[in-house]
Amino acid sequence: MSTAAGTTAAPATAHQLGWTDDGAAVEISLDGVPVLTYTYAAEDPQAESPRPYFHPVRTRGGDLVSAYRPHDHVWHKGIAWSLPHLGPDNFWGGPSYRRGQDYQWLPNNGAMRHLETTRAADDDGSFSFAHRLQWMTQQGAPVVEEERSFRVVPGTDASYTLVFDTVMTNVSGADIHIGSPTTEGRDNAGYGGLFWRGPRSFAGGTIMGPGGATGEELRGQRAPWLSFVGQHDETCRYSTLVMVDDPGSVHPESEWFARSEPFACMGPAPFFSQEVLFQAGATLRFRYGVVVADGASDRNRAEALATAARGVLAAAPASPAGT
Repeated sequence: MSTAAGTTAAPATAHQLGWTDDGAAVEISLDGVPVLTYTYAAEDPQAESPRPYFHPVRTRGGDLVSAYRPHDHVWHKGIAWSLPHLGPDNFWGGPSYRRGQDYQWLPNNGAMRHLETTRAADDDGSFSFAHRLQWMTQQGAPVVEEERSFRVVPGTDASYTLVFDTVMTNVSGADIHIGSPTTEGRDNAGYGGLFWRGPRSFAGGTIMGPGGATGEELRGQRAPWLSFVGQHDETCRYSTLVMVDDPGSVHPESEWFARSEPFACMGPAPFFSQEVLFQAGATLRFRYGVVVADGASDRNRAEALATAARGVLAAAPASPAGT
């Protein structure tokens, strides 16, 4: 198993960034605190649709803000790019929703397999990672080739931003319709995309969007960003996550899937209410920023964190491929 590591400190800033790579996962630390681990060569059970994921995810103060394999949905994996309806295949994990039949366990749980790492480096005070993946059906047929990258950018206000960028190419030889349980007939259940599952203590936390709108009524609404404030057991501290759609995206502004009860979760859902045609040989690209911050946030702070993330998205170099 290959290993790699690096450390950098930028004189103009107050943070130090370090990273290690054991050949299956890369861990990033800020000022000695391990804030993010990305498992890129996942070996989860086939029924959970093995795929890369970010977990544990911690604030700069060390508070855990992600959950991995919660007993109610063992296929939820921290923060992960997960698609439940890629044509007939499930790259989300668990059972598949079928119109008029509810959820069914089907032999359709695919896997996103790591092929090679193309970048893992400190870059002027931030960390960047890129790799190539191949999406395989449960029967072993390739359907998508992907170039994925992420960047960890330390910020002010006790925060950092994770920039997530995916470029997917349809190599199945046929057109694919990408949808969700809602496009299959389940009301207001349009999950799919970059999905975050929070720790159990975040249940009952606050979902907040632009303009100070709050609550689960934001599910299914279009917005440039959404935030979640939760409280931790033991320490009783609060943390904030803000997820931001790339303002330069060619796709329509995302609808959002978010819940506060019975558990905390959130994510932009580009296939929430309408299927997207993924033509044979075509390429799709999606890009987001995720701010992880210590402390609670009111309307003004959430807006400020979202604005900072948009600035990071605008400044961070984008993958050359994609549309």
